[in-house]
Amino acid sequence: MIEFWLSAGLLLLAALAFLLIPVLRARKVQAEEDRTALNVTLYQERLRELEDEHEAGILTAAQLQAGRDEAARELLADTEDAASGARTGVLGGKVPLIAALLMPLLGYGLYLNWGAIDQVERAQVLAEQPKSIEEMTARLEATVKDNPESAEGWYFLGRTYMAQERAGEAAKAFERAVAIVGREPELLGQWAQALYFAGNKQWTGQIQGLIDEALKADAAEVTSLGLLGIAAFEAGRYAEAIDHWQRLVAALPEQDPSRQAIEGGIARARERLQSAGEAKASAAAPAQLTVKVELAAALREQVQPGDSVFVFARAVSGPPMPLAVKRLTVADLPAEVSLSDSDAMMPQLKLSGFAQVQLVARVSRNGDATAGEWVGRSQPLASSSTEPQQLTIDTAEGQGQ
Repeated sequence: MIEFWLSAGLLLLAALAFLLIPVLRARKVQAEEDRTALNVTLYQERLRELEDEHEAGILTAAQLQAGRDEAARELLADTEDAASGARTGVLGGKVPLIAALLMPLLGYGLYLNWGAIDQVERAQVLAEQPKSIEEMTARLEATVKDNPESAEGWYFLGRTYMAQERAGEAAKAFERAVAIVGREPELLGQWAQALYFAGNKQWTGQIQGLIDEALKADAAEVTSLGLLGIAAFEAGRYAEAIDHWQRLVAALPEQDPSRQAIEGGIARARERLQSAGEAKASAAAPAQLTVKVELAAALREQVQPGDSVFVFARAVSGPPMPLAVKRLTVADLPAEVSLSDSDAMMPQLKLSGFAQVQLVARVSRNGDATAGEWVGRSQPLASSSTEPQQLTIDTAEGQGQ
C-alpha cells in the first residue's frame, strides 16, 4: 500500500501546483501595484518642484512644460508593465489558495466513498508469494467472499481444493464459476472431474452429461479426455482408456510436462490389456488398411507425371494430422497402397488407436502434403477393416469439405 499512497501523494502535489500558481501571481501583481503607487507619488512631487521653480523665476514656461512632459513619460514607462500584470490578477489569490487547502480533504473523502481501496489491498495481498497452499486457499476464499461474482476466483479456488484432495468443495467452486461465466468446456471438464473424485470414482449421468457437453464444444478438451481415460482404466476397459489418452497426448504441446505421465498410463493400460488377453490392444494387433488409388479420367490432362501423390488415413474424431501416410507420384497411378501402424508419423498416433478413420489421396505439385490441387476422400470406415478400399482423386482442393 505504500506505493499506492506515494503515487497518490505525487499526483496531489501536481494538482496543488496548478492551484498555487495563481496565488504566486497574485503576490506579484500586488508588488507591482505598490510600486505604481510610489511612482505616482514621486511624479506628483516632481510636478510641485517644477511649479515652485517656475514661480521663483528659475524656469521659463517652456522649460516648465518640458519638465512636465518628461515626468509624465517616466511615469508611463514605470507603470506600463504593472498595468498589464494587474489585468491578469483580477481574481486575486484567495480563491486558488482556499481550493488548494480543500483539495486534499475533498480528494480523500471522494476516494473513500467511490474509490476501490479494498480491491487495491486485495491485489496487493494476492501479489505476495504464499508460504503454503493453505495460505493460498485462505486468500482465494477471502477473494470470493469479497467478490462472489469473480469467476477467476472460483476457478482457482476449485483448482486449489483439488490439490488438497477436497474434491467436494472443488465441485461447488467450479459449479459457481460455470454459473457466472457460462458453460465453457474447460470449466465443465474440471467440474466433472471434481464430481467423479468426490463421488468415490463412481460414474454418474451428471458427469457423463458434463463430459459430453465439453467435448461437443471442444473435442480436444484435455481434462475431459483425461477423466474418460481414468474412468475407463478403473473399470478395466483398457483399450478405451488407451484411445482417450492417445487423443489427450495428441492435443498437448510437445513440451507439456504431463505428457510423460500420460504415456506411462498408456503403457500400463497396454500391459493390462495384453495380460487380460484382449485382442484389441493397439500394440498387439496393429491395424492395416489396403486401398487402391486412381485418378479420375477428367483430370489426367491437368496433372503431370512428376506431381506428388500423398495417400493417408486420419482419425474421424481426433487430431487432424495423418495417422499413416505413403507418398507416390501421378505416374504410379493407379496403385494399391497398404497403410498400417508402421507408417505412423508419430509413435503415439497410430491407426490402431482410433476406431474410425477416413482415407485421403491428394495431388500436390509442389510436394506439400497439407495442400494441393486435387483430392479424393473416402467415407468413414473402421480402422480394423480388412476389405480393400477404392479411392478416386476427382475433386478440386477446397471443394467437398
